[in-house]
Amino acid sequence: MKRRHFLAASALPLLGCDNAREIQGGFAGVSVERGHLLRDRKDWPAPSTTRRTRVLIAGGGVAGLAAARALRLRGMANFSLLELEDSAGGNARATQVNGLPCPMGAHYLPVPGDDAPQLQDLLEELGLRRRVSGRWQWDARHLCHSPQERLFFQGAWQEGLLPLQGVSPQTLDQYRKFSVLVEQLRRAAHWVIPVTSRHADAVQLQLDAVPFQGWLEQQGLTDPQLRWYLDYCCRDDYGAGLAMVSAWAGIHYFASRHGFHVPGDEAGEREGVLTWPEGNAWLTQRLAAPLAAAGQLHTGQTVLRIAQTKHGVEVDAFDKTTQSVQRWQAQHCIVALPVMVAVRVLQDPPAQLRQCAAALRYAPWLVANVHIDRPLQDRPGAAPSWDNVVYGAGPGLQSLGYVDAGHQNLQQVPGASVLSWYLALGDLAQGRRLLLEQPWTHWRDTLLADLGEAHPDLRQRVTRMSITRYGHAMAMPIPGTLRQLGGHAPLTSDRLSFAHADWAGYSIFEEAFALGHAAGNRTV
Repeated sequence: MKRRHFLAASALPLLGCDNAREIQGGFAGVSVERGHLLRDRKDWPAPSTTRRTRVLIAGGGVAGLAAARALRLRGMANFSLLELEDSAGGNARATQVNGLPCPMGAHYLPVPGDDAPQLQDLLEELGLRRRVSGRWQWDARHLCHSPQERLFFQGAWQEGLLPLQGVSPQTLDQYRKFSVLVEQLRRAAHWVIPVTSRHADAVQLQLDAVPFQGWLEQQGLTDPQLRWYLDYCCRDDYGAGLAMVSAWAGIHYFASRHGFHVPGDEAGEREGVLTWPEGNAWLTQRLAAPLAAAGQLHTGQTVLRIAQTKHGVEVDAFDKTTQSVQRWQAQHCIVALPVMVAVRVLQDPPAQLRQCAAALRYAPWLVANVHIDRPLQDRPGAAPSWDNVVYGAGPGLQSLGYVDAGHQNLQQVPGASVLSWYLALGDLAQGRRLLLEQPWTHWRDTLLADLGEAHPDLRQRVTRMSITRYGHAMAMPIPGTLRQLGGHAPLTSDRLSFAHADWAGYSIFEEAFALGHAAGNRTV
């Protein structure tokens, strides 16, 4: 990878476009070089200092932050957390573009159900819900404002993301058939989030054994509009489409939440979504703040080695600021690292960790935050929404569309905003190489082509793009993942606990938080 490609890159003019301005931009948010230090560098110096703590948390994503909160709730203050990047939060961090906050990754949290009591407690602690007259009430300022989502389909915008305008009766029949199948499977098994709260049953393991696309073919569900929508849903949660993820994953997306309902059919109200201009960083920043204030959060740390010793755990970490290796000695270590990293840094990794690492595949992701100086010209149909998706758009790559980071503000006259555009590359055999080798201008042009038909004046409105790349953003639940991980609690011993969304087989806030909270509570 050439250094010039990911230093905040030069502003290049867009050619062949009337009145096109220069778009400033470049890569930001995640240090690719820092992430590859563990793989590429071998000549590490000997530790220059030794530090001691009772509990050491390796990894400051959602799981690591949840583990730290659990320790604090237990009254334990003698712990430290090591984080690779300059801020904690993992895939739920934020940035600013021209002074406007926006997400660098996860951007919403569905209102959790009763299967996630620890997460409900966190949201209550943060003032997002309170009990009124014996019933829970959510703070409407943090629920996604209406209109929530729309789809650019057949030359116009429609409400909702399921293609509806102008579709045939046969398409609607396929929608209803899939809805019935989902409801039958919901009744045949217990679908929960977090999945690690209970073992998978026989029905779910059967679905886990086959690709979602193959299962749809077995059911005679071949309609292209239905397939497009289901593929979109899989890429949204798992980073890859229905040809790659398991049928369990495809059904879990609906059965564990709100089901699948065809508009116009009688159905229960869909649950709310919590979101903020900075996305889920609103949550992780509040989880990290007390750690930073107490001196327990150490950023810019590359964990090199974790070893169990006679009296505890020894962890070596490279400090970016001092350019030196520090040795930490602790009674216990919570390994809140991706499984692929944990197996590399843990000395003498146990068989279960090696097996899980071998089973997991990771999806590369790209998030482009695009500053526009005024609202975009719009095509006919539904009004601008928080989530905006273009059907079948893009030169060979299917994006997930964009969310408007300014949607939650209450200003009466719309002005400048940031559009956060998402692209999952888990379907591509060379997706990671493509992500890391292409210059930022390649992704600029891909984005403009993807959204250009829906917004003809996009090129004239964009002033800056900030592009974040995640080479191993999330675990993909391919066939067999549930069987490999389901029923296996993350490893734990007197000296080590493991906590990361990888142990659930896919990556969402709820799973990472539950696993981190459990690890923090298990620590002696």
